[in-house]
Order: sequence, then structure tokens, then C-alpha cells
Amino acid sequence: MDADLLLERVASGGLIAPPDPVVAMLSGGRDSVCMLDLAVRARGAGSVTALHVNYGLRDDSDEDERHCAGLCESLGVKLETERPQRPEGPGNLQAWARDSRYAAAARLALPLTATIVTGHTADDQVETILYRLASSPSRRALLGMRPLDGRLARPLLGTTRAETTDYCERRGLAWRDDRSNAEPVYARNRIRSGLLPELAKAHPAASANVLRTAELLRDEAEVLDALVAAEVDGSGDSARGTISLERLQQLHPALRRLVVQQIADAAAGRPVPGAARYAEQVLGLRRTGIAMLDLGGGVRAVVERGVLRAERP
Repeated sequence: MDADLLLERVASGGLIAPPDPVVAMLSGGRDSVCMLDLAVRARGAGSVTALHVNYGLRDDSDEDERHCAGLCESLGVKLETERPQRPEGPGNLQAWARDSRYAAAARLALPLTATIVTGHTADDQVETILYRLASSPSRRALLGMRPLDGRLARPLLGTTRAETTDYCERRGLAWRDDRSNAEPVYARNRIRSGLLPELAKAHPAASANVLRTAELLRDEAEVLDALVAAEVDGSGDSARGTISLERLQQLHPALRRLVVQQIADAAAGRPVPGAARYAEQVLGLRRTGIAMLDLGGGVRAVVERGVLRAERP
């Protein structure tokens, strides 16, 4: 793709439009390098700050950091670098790394009232949908990543990895390849190297069809979300997220599950995977006094005098 055409596509998408400055998450890989260069061309170097997180997990992590520093210097962009301390003991290393970089981006963006941009591409979207569908079956799994989620923007979700590669080559931008992206120990890597090629053999438009399906479902999700909001807001305190069990019982089972999921998510301030599956158990709670039910994710349902709410203990 012509570099100017990609710039026009990203700029016309409105996700990095003025007046807010931009914080670009920069790993040093081709996608994040492409996104940083596009942000600078669209907004000017003075409106862009790059963030690189050096986890120190690989022997060439410092080389990635130096590469990012050199790139930012050549583009005239300020670079902020974070070096989080890896926690001891067992745990999900990828989840820790993800949480660390988004927390660092939030700390940097908040005082600037900035938009945070990532280099997630259409390929990442397909991998994300397939991984979520396999690991956590739910409606949310099929929606994929949103182009705009609060102050977090993903302007390249409609751009393929091949296109970001072509862009960097045309612009003479060097990037770093993360060797861990090829290690089969990670499920996402196995999807990328194993499942996706097999799906392409089954149908050459497999990835495009996944993306189109997710796009249609996101449109339909807006309708469903409006129905859920009407039930929660119309039957209780919308700030607390409540609904009477009497009204909850009157709802279609599918809408009932979505209402319970929304109330749980609102209480947690984030998605609570699997909360919807407890909808029928919530209905079975006693309607006198106070009754409680664990919904997972550190959230519990509380029924007080026949009215449902959720809370974090």
C-alpha cells in the first residue's frame, strides 16, 4: 500500500484527531513503528510522545530499547521508557507484561489528556477473536478489540501486518523482530503459525470473514447494549446498576444474562468473564433480607429486599 494512502486512511478515521495529544505505545516491532510514524505525520512530532516498556525478559531487550530511542530521535519525538520489576513466583507472564504497559500508558496519558494508540492490526484482531473464542466462550469473544475504548485507540485495526511491513519498507523505517512471537509455548503464537494457515486452506477469505463477522456483531451489540441499559437504568439506580428480581424474571433468558453481565461489569469497572452464566442462580436467591452469590472475578451479586446489585467485597 502507498504510504500516503495509509496515512490518509488513519487520519480520516478520526482516532488521532486534534486537539488531544497522542501517546504511542512503541515496542520496536513493525506495527508499532508504523503507527508512531503515522501519528507523527498526522499530528506533528510535538503532539506525540512514545512509550517503550523494557521488561528485561530477553537478552536483547536493551537492544530494543536503544532501537526505539534512535527511532524517536530521528522522528523528533519524546520517548518515555518504563522498566517494570518482574514479579516473583508463578503467574501469567504475558498478562503481567500487558497490564504493566497499559498501566504505564495510562499514567503517562492522564496528565496530558492524551489518546493512547497501539499498533494492533487486522491480523491481531483475527488472532484475538479466535483465542478468546477458544479460551472464554462468550458474545464478547466474537466482538474482538474495539477501535476506540475510552482513551485507548487502535487506528490500524483495518490494516494488515503485510501493509504495515510494506509501509515501513517504503518509508525506510527499521524495526525489531521479537523472537518470542515465534515460540510455540504461547497459545497466540500457535494460532498465528498453525490455525490461521489451516483456515486459509479451508477458505482463502477466512480471516476477512472473521473480521467482517466481528464488525457486524459489534453493530448489533450496540442495539443489545441499549436494551440492557434501558432495563438497568429504567428499573433502579443507574449509577449503582440495579434491577428488581421481579423484572429480571420477566426478561427473555438471553437479555437476562446480558443484564447480569452488565451489572457485574459495572461493579468491577472491567469485564467479569462468565458472570452471565449465573443469571438463573441469581433468580433463585431469596427475596427477603439479604442474599449473596459469587459471580467470579472478585464480584458478588447481592439481592436486598428483592433488588439485585453487584459489588466487590
